[in-house]
Amino acid sequence: MNDTGQTATPSCGSCCTKLVRVGVKLGNNPVLEDINLHLHCGQLTAIVGPNGAGKSTLLRTILGEVPHSGHVHFLDSGKKRPDKPFIGYVPQRLEFDPSAPLTVADLFGASLQKRPAWMGLAKDQRKIVGEALNAAGAGHLLDSKLGQLSGGELQRVMLALALTPLPDLLLLDEPVSGVDMAGVDAFYEMVSQLRKRYHLSIILVTHDLAAVAGFADRMIFLNKKIIAQGSPAQVLGHPLVQQIFGRLKPELKQGVPEAAESVPHHCIACELEAKP
Repeated sequence: MNDTGQTATPSCGSCCTKLVRVGVKLGNNPVLEDINLHLHCGQLTAIVGPNGAGKSTLLRTILGEVPHSGHVHFLDSGKKRPDKPFIGYVPQRLEFDPSAPLTVADLFGASLQKRPAWMGLAKDQRKIVGEALNAAGAGHLLDSKLGQLSGGELQRVMLALALTPLPDLLLLDEPVSGVDMAGVDAFYEMVSQLRKRYHLSIILVTHDLAAVAGFADRMIFLNKKIIAQGSPAQVLGHPLVQQIFGRLKPELKQGVPEAAESVPHHCIACELEAKP
């Protein structure tokens, strides 16, 4: 879901996210330790790791929902932003009563409008929502009941909601949970195309290493600390990754890029930050 109800113009691609020595504790137990990351605009970054590694906590830290040590900066044209950028967020699951007569339009109305949801979407909002659903391949679902959607359809609706208004940063937490295998590749392909179309910065938490490896620009293996990061091929070849997830099948290796793709467009914030 989007953390703001305001209308946003398409991202200019000059916003980066930087984590400096970030740590999170639950009581006395460390959940994240000494996290240093520079997440570039226009890149799709996949976060992988075992259960309990702190992957979801990392997303919630970026959202500002978790107390932490260290610093989370948002860089815009080489300067720290005084406020958070527009952040879209897709959680692992949407909790709702499937027997309730709630439609997709009702969900968007409750999220985007101040007037009661039972009054329906205003005409101008209906057009905006329709465009977002079309971008997520779910335009035909606007008037469908949430309880009748498949897992894949519901995740597409949640993705469309996170894109309304268009964010600078999109966080996806296990977005294909509940999606059948046939829909996993299609979902990741769609996310990759959205990243290219809107020059989004996307951080994606997943257990589907094989599926996401062909679409990610960068992969990070997290287990409370950052164990490995780089191109998908580099991270998937790391001994600890292979110990936990097993070795890649030969046919998969052929489809995994040896080096991460370059950022689709010039990263303005990074370029200016690097200048003396």
